[in-house]
Amino acid sequence: MLNRRTFQLVLPVALLSVVLGISGCSKEEPVDAQTSATQSGQDLLDQIRTKGKIVIATEGTWSPWTFHDQSGKLTGYDIEVGRLIAQRLGVEPQFVEGKWDGLLAGISAGRYDIMINGVDMTPEREKTYRFTEPYAYNRTVVIVSDQNTEIKSMQDLKGKQTANTISSTYAEIAEKYGAKVDGVDDLNQTFELLLSGRIDATLNAEVVYYDYKKVHPQAAVKIAAIADETTSVGIPLKKEGTEKLQAELNKILNDLRASGELSKLSTQFFGTDISKK
Repeated sequence: MLNRRTFQLVLPVALLSVVLGISGCSKEEPVDAQTSATQSGQDLLDQIRTKGKIVIATEGTWSPWTFHDQSGKLTGYDIEVGRLIAQRLGVEPQFVEGKWDGLLAGISAGRYDIMINGVDMTPEREKTYRFTEPYAYNRTVVIVSDQNTEIKSMQDLKGKQTANTISSTYAEIAEKYGAKVDGVDDLNQTFELLLSGRIDATLNAEVVYYDYKKVHPQAAVKIAAIADETTSVGIPLKKEGTEKLQAELNKILNDLRASGELSKLSTQFFGTDISKK
């Protein structure tokens, strides 16, 4: 899955609060979403249509997947996909922002209906969550200081210090190759650690690296290695009572792919089409 961040200007707190209120976003747990975990005998799809909105968990700090632009508007590939999904369901989207390690737990607890945040579909996660079909595909890269000559492959991560969001796919991959992983809150913090020399490397999506370099062309970082495998990105749902919702989301994603809307959004935010393998 993917790890995370925005490189936009930070608005004053008061102004940002106003903007978030206008754009239908919240950093608080949605009260009515909490009740979905206790309702029984009704698929989550029916609950969503009854309440007239779908509660979508996202970070809001991982450009270009999910971030705030310079005006404070929440946008990004995942956000716009979420808006299209809500439109086709005939409901309003409510985006609730939070830290990565709490979002998946919120899906299991019923605090959120779905999570759209570049979530990699790993075997471990598929044991706990029901996933839609993939709506994006991702390649993992190792990012280092441009002065680093020690890391040239995934195997070179053994014994090195890395940093990534806690419980992210990238942290798991780094640990698999023998790295020691520091947990961080977001991508900005990760790059601060890397540029200050406090870590040797970080792992992230290839498209996230290029987005960062587009915003920070003078940043002294480079890609040192690319993982062989391509990961699939899907929308996680809680296991119980989501069969109808999963089927409907798959239909919507297939329609968006067939119409070219996924490709258009991908090109808009990533400069390339990651909606196709």
